Amino acid sequence: MSDLFSPVRLGALELPNRIVMAPLTRSRAGAGDVPGPMNAEYYAQRADAGLIISEATQITQQGKGYAWTPGIETAAQVGGWKLVTDAVHEKGGRIVLQMWHVGRISHPDLQPGGGLPVAPSAVKPEMQAFTETGFKPIPTPHALTTDEIAAIVQDYRRATANAREAGFDGVEIHAANGYLIDQFLRDATNLRTDQYGGSIENRTRFLREVTTAVVESWDSGHVGIRLSPISPANDIKDSAPQALFTRVVEQLNEYSLAYLHVVEGATIGPREVPDGFDLQILRHAFKGPYMANNGYDAALARETLAAGRADAIAFGRLFISNPDLVTRLREGAALARWDKNTFYGGGAEGYTDYPTLDQEARAA
Repeated sequence: MSDLFSPVRLGALELPNRIVMAPLTRSRAGAGDVPGPMNAEYYAQRADAGLIISEATQITQQGKGYAWTPGIETAAQVGGWKLVTDAVHEKGGRIVLQMWHVGRISHPDLQPGGGLPVAPSAVKPEMQAFTETGFKPIPTPHALTTDEIAAIVQDYRRATANAREAGFDGVEIHAANGYLIDQFLRDATNLRTDQYGGSIENRTRFLREVTTAVVESWDSGHVGIRLSPISPANDIKDSAPQALFTRVVEQLNEYSLAYLHVVEGATIGPREVPDGFDLQILRHAFKGPYMANNGYDAALARETLAAGRADAIAFGRLFISNPDLVTRLREGAALARWDKNTFYGGGAEGYTDYPTLDQEARAA
């Protein structure tokens, strides 16, 4: 029997509690997609989490799909993230970088040279992209060549090395939510007829190549991965998700990763699981720590841990409005409600100005 406040080991990471801050896009990077002092303050405020997973961070500008999101490609971006990791470590926290390539979920306004977004196949998503001048329809993407795929694998390798240089405690491969890796996995978005398409073994090849490159750049004990097997996020779907993701997890076991992070249900949506799918098959198939995510409150988190259905629980929006979420959960205190209007973009409002319990008491 474990509870939220017992320690846990995820690969090389020793966590004092099982409360994880989930990756949360906030679109508040500075010029050049560089994190700054405000971002450092935000993450440091939440350093009591057993582990912080950074907001999704593009490995190159080609991997960018939203305005004002941070990168991990340039020296300036690495330096900006060093401000963040130093601030978190000064508070005794641990933080890993979530590495991101959005694939087709982008717009020429966000791409280098105004080019098309890229994808495994030229399948247009029925989506709009969030650009600096507002939402715009996403065009049909460019289908990657095999040489371009190989170059992106090397981009993941460099991003991993840059994350180490920036002082992170590890990295998380973002293979969820309909972004590039997920697009390769699914038969609705991967229509290729070469070694990257068709069978499950071929559709999982890109994920295996990325994971191999990442663990070669940093040992597997410092590498986690995120999947969302049944989420329809970003117009993604597959005809046989149970078979696909069971095989994905079997393949991931070959790497001895630090953890498997699973979005249970629809991303930022209902937790319902469709008929014919069983998340616990993935949990039991994975030979390592399992991190559960999506719509958890304290009661569900405790129940899940006590039943052995997860080893750690990732909380998202509750961390936005409760910088001291660990303290509030431990004390059974009231939780502040978030303001959706300040989720993306802007400054300190709705970002670093949510009060802690102590600040509320002093203001009373």
